[in-house]
Amino acid sequence: MRRKKKIPTGQIVLHILFLLMVVMYIVPFLMVLSISFTDEVSLVRDGYHLIPRQFSLSAYRMVFSDPTQILNSYRTTIIFTAASTFLAVLVMGVMAYPLSRPNYRFNRPVSFFVLFTMLFSGGMVPSYLLIVKYLHLNNTMWVYILPGLVSAYNLIIIRTNYKSLPVELIEAAKIDGAGELYICFKIVMPLCKPVLASIGFLFLVNKWNDWNTALLYITKPELYSLQYLLQKILKEAEYLKQLAETGQLMGGEVFPSESFRYAMAMVAAGPVLCIFPFFQKYFSKGMTLGGVKG
Repeated sequence: MRRKKKIPTGQIVLHILFLLMVVMYIVPFLMVLSISFTDEVSLVRDGYHLIPRQFSLSAYRMVFSDPTQILNSYRTTIIFTAASTFLAVLVMGVMAYPLSRPNYRFNRPVSFFVLFTMLFSGGMVPSYLLIVKYLHLNNTMWVYILPGLVSAYNLIIIRTNYKSLPVELIEAAKIDGAGELYICFKIVMPLCKPVLASIGFLFLVNKWNDWNTALLYITKPELYSLQYLLQKILKEAEYLKQLAETGQLMGGEVFPSESFRYAMAMVAAGPVLCIFPFFQKYFSKGMTLGGVKG
């Protein structure tokens, strides 16, 4: 009879630790989901539970009280998030290629300039004057896309990953007659797909959660980002809560303020949670490869 293979104690401990970490991440999400579907009276009386004690859709009815505006903000946010993420990965991927080549004449000064912009910022007022007064990007979709298109930190990570590729691979491509653009798009960038995908996902999440841009540069309701619209709805809900507490609204019904907050969190986070599984296989590998060679 064949002996059963004994599992090492260290591996068992490691699996238990990973299981605990998974539970620590999943339980808060399930709690938020449960609270968003719980009646406000039940929350006050029974507290928070993983399974709603009294199921209610009142919070989601309030969030989607104006479905046209919500859907319009969804459309706007999806468009500028997808466009800015694609352009950011493309631009930074191309910029990092010459910086990774040792024979590039302006390698040092350009790298210093990139690093300098990461350490020192022009500030809010100069940025506002540049975007509004000179570029006239306010109240346009471009104000979401163009500013912040290039991140110095991400550019350095991509450049470092490019440097880790064998020099012989690029030299062989040049001997075969390949140009620099062909090498960049057909050889270097495909080989560094994990890093580019990981950076693209982080950039996507950052853009999806952006509400400050709409606050500073957007006055047209049709161009509101989803996060800014939800924040605006939340402020209005706080006012409605005060009216409800004084008996001036909702005929004495309890205003779903707590469940309303969590319902908005689910509405905002839903699309990103759906996208993450497609990037998961690149995420950990990409971040590891980016820091292999310093």
